[in-house]
Amino acid sequence: MANDKKISQAAEWLKHARHAIALTGAGVSTRSGIPDFRSPGSGLWKRADPMNVASMWGFIEYPQGFYDWVKPLAQTLLTAQPNPAHCALAELETLGCLRAIITQNIDDLHQRAGSKRVLQVHGHLRQATCIRCYHMVEAQPLFEKFLADSDLPTCEICGGVMKPNVVLFGEMLPVSVMYEATEESKRCDVMLIAGSSLEVAPAADLPLVAKKNGAKLIIVNNSSTVLDSQAALILREDVTSALPKVVAQMRK
Repeated sequence: MANDKKISQAAEWLKHARHAIALTGAGVSTRSGIPDFRSPGSGLWKRADPMNVASMWGFIEYPQGFYDWVKPLAQTLLTAQPNPAHCALAELETLGCLRAIITQNIDDLHQRAGSKRVLQVHGHLRQATCIRCYHMVEAQPLFEKFLADSDLPTCEICGGVMKPNVVLFGEMLPVSVMYEATEESKRCDVMLIAGSSLEVAPAADLPLVAKKNGAKLIIVNNSSTVLDSQAALILREDVTSALPKVVAQMRK
């Protein structure tokens, strides 16, 4: 099937879906300047061992290692802007064609683009929590201070180290968010999967939950994924061009 026909088919399914949702991964945000974790040559894990810098036990043992590693990423996240893929997904929600976005991304760009119901299964950087007394604060001032002076962010109450509310290796995913994401996956009849390699469980298992319950899977990704064989439709195209085309087709 030619790509323009695939665009039309995706638009038709989304337009007439009873309950369509999206699952997004790092590929949605790379065009906003945010590197992913696994791409050859540019992935964040090429610069560091994730078990040392991005695990819970590594953070407790040597939090400075995490903050030194995350510093350039934090600067990027503070200045990144939503791209056409984020905006297209927000418009799909506005049109009433998308009920929720489940995302593996921690950057909040979906919300900044205008999406209202966003389930961040790997956490977010909006807040940080003290690992000693669990005092929670807004994270942006902490990051801005850290970027300015490189001092380890500490708790104003007890002096413990502040940890951003992102999920590190060795941590459980946020239970309530994951429950909602699973329920949405069971309920949907169309799941639009955008910019995810579908390699990281349990988020990568959600399309299988959806398919088991009768949903059509639409995969939009530059490269192949492990679930391509399960998809009803595959758009092998960059999400920043494919998703706006789908929205444009739906407006006709």
